Amino acid sequence: MAHIIVFGNEKGGSGKSTTCMHVATALARAGKTVGGIDLDLRQRSFGRYLENRATTSEREGVALASPRLIELPSVDQADLDPGENIWDRRLTAAIASAEETHDFIVIDCPGSHTRLSQVAHSLADTLITPLNDSYVDFDMLARVDPLTNKVLGPSVYSEMVWSARQLRARAGLQPIDWIVVRNRLGTQYMHNKKKIGDALKDLQKRIGCRIAPGFSERVIFRELFPRGMTLLDLRDIGIEKMNMSNLAARQELRDLMRELNLPGVEIDF
Repeated sequence: MAHIIVFGNEKGGSGKSTTCMHVATALARAGKTVGGIDLDLRQRSFGRYLENRATTSEREGVALASPRLIELPSVDQADLDPGENIWDRRLTAAIASAEETHDFIVIDCPGSHTRLSQVAHSLADTLITPLNDSYVDFDMLARVDPLTNKVLGPSVYSEMVWSARQLRARAGLQPIDWIVVRNRLGTQYMHNKKKIGDALKDLQKRIGCRIAPGFSERVIFRELFPRGMTLLDLRDIGIEKMNMSNLAARQELRDLMRELNLPGVEIDF
């Protein structure tokens, strides 16, 4: 059965879709069959990223290891069981159609609380929550005393993850491996960076998550999206000599994949 990786964060602008695309592509390039579901039905950043990739591959005649976009199937209201939510059925049907033929299914959730996102979290074997390194984003996970920097308690998103964990426990499923990924870290030491780090260390003991470094703020990520490319595809599209920023970004991806420790995945890029 496919290992389900959910990318969730109820606040937009955290680099969630970019992180999702890079992890999914790294898995595909590692020889894994990967399906991708975009639950942000309005913006569809992840879905458009995959569509841009298919267009570039066809236009330039380059065979690229890629996740396969899985759309939510249509469901007739008359086929639902009494009290069943149609979005629940559409998501579970999409996963059922792919879970026996794929090694991994990645799900990109919207940057807001929706029914689909809530259901997806309960299905996650691995949950990845990208987080900008700021207190504005940290507030989504926990409330902090502004004077002592001590964590006062979990916030709305952490409580939603806790509910998802309870649902999985009642169903006899393995616990969610929750990784909070620190994106857009400053390249230099900053006092705020250390304070966020200290607060995250305090928080992970309370909510049972792991902390992993993510991607620094780099121009290359904005340039890759229109062509559907990732850091791993630069040589495939003719960029043989990478600059120091690109090499550092690839190392960040390598470090993230190793930290995720996904089953059966060898990191060799």
